[in-house]
Amino acid sequence: MPTVGLFNKEGQKVGDVQLAESVFAAPINTDAMHQVVVALLANKRQGTQSAKTRAEVSGGGIKPWRQKGTGRARQGSTRSPQWIHGGIVFAPKPRDYRQSIPKTMRRVAMKSALSSKVADNNVIVVESLELSAPKTKEIVAMLNAFEAKKTLIVTAESNENVFKSARNIEGVTVLPVNNLNVYDILKYEKFIVTKDAVSKIEEVYA
Repeated sequence: MPTVGLFNKEGQKVGDVQLAESVFAAPINTDAMHQVVVALLANKRQGTQSAKTRAEVSGGGIKPWRQKGTGRARQGSTRSPQWIHGGIVFAPKPRDYRQSIPKTMRRVAMKSALSSKVADNNVIVVESLELSAPKTKEIVAMLNAFEAKKTLIVTAESNENVFKSARNIEGVTVLPVNNLNVYDILKYEKFIVTKDAVSKIEEVYA
């Protein structure tokens, strides 16, 4: 079983935590992580982009000049794509970019992402992150103690005080366990997680 240090939010080590080998020391499958990240990013796209084709722009109903005898190129409409205010060739239209990923692949990718953080010594387990009120300086002090900059903070439940304390810190994101995803795990260098959140992760993925 992989073992990592257990710290308080002041950055002082208070013990060790044994992590589930099936979750935090699983074989790292880079292909699965790549496919899941691509799908996550695709599913975030709105797909609402749209432009008008020559059939949809207004005007252009009359031939601008006669077919022959003017010396100019023949034209049938002022809304052809080569004209200013003309329609767009192959205009983009609203579409659904959603990709579905098998549940087993999502599990493999999640375990691989968590295991890669442990392998790189970028997992920090803290006893708790309870704050009496939103205080950014407390989160900043904790990050400085761990020498963490680009950091993902994971809590067992939605914690409004922690979220509000960290939302204005550049490069820091706070997520509850039920919103944890492969993309965010890989995006951030440090992975700070509460002890209760570790238990929930192991409960789901072990």
